[in-house]
Amino acid sequence: MLKPRIVFVHDWLTGMRGGEKCLESLCKLFPDAKLYTLLHKKGSLSPTIENLKPQTSWLGKLPGVHNYYRYLLPFMPSAIESIKIPDCDLVVSLSHCVAKGVIPPKGVPHLCYCFTPVRYAWHLRDDYFGTGEKPSMKKRLAAPVLNHIREWDKKTSERVNHFIAISKTIQNRINDCYSRESSVVYPPVDTDFYTPTNTQREDFYLVVSAFAPYKRIDLAIESCKALGKKLVIIGTGQDEKRLRSLAGPQTHFLGWQADASIRDHMQRCSALLFPGFEDFGIVPVEAQACGTPVIALGKGGATETIIGRESGNEATGLFFTEPSVECMTNAIEEFDKEKNFYNSHAARKFALTFNQKNFEQGMLDQISKFVSGNATNKVAA
Repeated sequence: MLKPRIVFVHDWLTGMRGGEKCLESLCKLFPDAKLYTLLHKKGSLSPTIENLKPQTSWLGKLPGVHNYYRYLLPFMPSAIESIKIPDCDLVVSLSHCVAKGVIPPKGVPHLCYCFTPVRYAWHLRDDYFGTGEKPSMKKRLAAPVLNHIREWDKKTSERVNHFIAISKTIQNRINDCYSRESSVVYPPVDTDFYTPTNTQREDFYLVVSAFAPYKRIDLAIESCKALGKKLVIIGTGQDEKRLRSLAGPQTHFLGWQADASIRDHMQRCSALLFPGFEDFGIVPVEAQACGTPVIALGKGGATETIIGRESGNEATGLFFTEPSVECMTNAIEEFDKEKNFYNSHAARKFALTFNQKNFEQGMLDQISKFVSGNATNKVAA
């Protein structure tokens, strides 16, 4: 029996973040698949993905496009629709923006692994463009474009045969935005790489994140500054200038770090701080795989990836209820008083439920519903 002819479609490929790690796992399962994307920064991905030689839309042919592609959002729907998908057995899109709007060949099923419906067009518009009674000029100019993309996004959801959500949070959002049912397969976490160590924990808190406004890193900075706590921040992004202006003397920005450095800091910190509302959040699971507790906003994906004390089970972290400095400060103080309550073995055990094998099997189960069961079983073997 021949292996199924799979085509993957990803929004853009400019670095190895959570979405790309999901793609990497699928590329390992289907190394002969074809891969299409809006644009590709060569050399920015793992060899597993690069070996598929990603093919791009016309956007990807613009000079230096990876430096300014975020400003090309109005053109992304037409760019993804311009991609000509070859004859195949299944199209699998991995989408947080427009990838799920790709047009599959007639009669070919389309499975979408959905990270979220377009967040800046739907539920997080205010986080990107600000709130207030008087909208900013930026928000007023963006509104018509985002309204159009929202309409397009809902309409093109009909091109998908079945949605797979990365979490129950996104499952609910898919239902709200598209009026569609979906399955849940949690993203993979490299629990073989992120492991505990015998190194003694040190007196500092850790943030690992892109610097986007909705990540609410400002809450972690302000809370640690108010308490005089050392805070180490790993990451970069468009919000860096503002975040640096908020920092106190005990806040240390390390820029982006290699995975080995991130693991080292997770193994040594008192706790990981996770103050934003996330769709899933791989970083807290990576921290727990290192036996590290997490202090997180008790909403969104974090409620699925962290066990709080209120569950009655062995806690792997502590939730605070509202995205405010006061709530987060109180949570850090509570954690400081009762650090021994959090069990590193329980954290590691829970993290293992999100391992790579579980993701792969979950995706193979979904894929097998649309292509030959014998073919996918052969791949799984």
